[in-house]
Amino acid sequence: MHPSHRGPSWRMVVLMDLGPFFRHLARCNDLVSLEGFLPFHIGGRRVGWVAPETAEALGPAREIVREGATLALTPSARTPAERTEALAALADRLLARGLIPRLRGELYDVRAERGGESLARIDRAAIPAFGIAAEGVHANGLVRRPEGLFVWIGERAADKTIAPGKRDTLIGGGIAAGETALSTLIKEADEEASIPAELAATARPVGCVRYRMAWTEPGQARGMRRDTLHLFDLDLPEGFVPRPNDGEVARFELLPISEVVRLVRDTDDFKFNIPLVLIDLFLREGLIPPGEGVGRLRAALERCSAI
Repeated sequence: MHPSHRGPSWRMVVLMDLGPFFRHLARCNDLVSLEGFLPFHIGGRRVGWVAPETAEALGPAREIVREGATLALTPSARTPAERTEALAALADRLLARGLIPRLRGELYDVRAERGGESLARIDRAAIPAFGIAAEGVHANGLVRRPEGLFVWIGERAADKTIAPGKRDTLIGGGIAAGETALSTLIKEADEEASIPAELAATARPVGCVRYRMAWTEPGQARGMRRDTLHLFDLDLPEGFVPRPNDGEVARFELLPISEVVRLVRDTDDFKFNIPLVLIDLFLREGLIPPGEGVGRLRAALERCSAI
């Protein structure tokens, strides 16, 4: 029997008002309409969406063409390598105009649909400006004790570009070009938390969540994030203590699940997308009593997953 099904002692959390949870889902899905964005095509296939002001900053340029209300990468870039080179030139153009903060030196695959072929690769920093879909992983670090479930929570370093100092899952990271969810998880487990590969590899895939949100940083291009997060649960042995390794995490803290629920419900202490990961955990662990409220919460999370 799975430890989470051992009886009432594992279901420590009683929630009467689920309303506060919905604000997290709404925040990550605030781009209800794509009106005002131009479809962006590569090889005749839509891969993203570009704001008009970003399109104006990109052109005229030999790497991009305007076809009515659509932007397209130049058809002369026929191979993935040629398209990658053209996208790099466009990213440099946005960087020079102050419309992206900096290049990350990490390439992500560009696909027309999830699981499809990689049409090109693009620097991670330019993805929101082009509205290109990205994928990442998050793993809940779980410790199961007789008195209940405990969760390892990270605190992001103060110098992180996004959400500095905010709380996070134990392991998280974007899936770089050519990588898989599992290979990314194992790599990030070592880099962020000093977790050996053989232990990280025991993580269980438990599904995914998706969202589409407006994304604007001060003085930079208006864009969007279209993210898929692959979720894992990693049961850690009693006594194992994760240690920050690469400077991206300031510290880790082991919290009872009741405190994690309270933090998600009552605060904005987590990075913007982490509450979705944790709400999924709460639902799977049976921590939220059944009823109309939990049904609506589950339906809202599933709608996020379908975007």
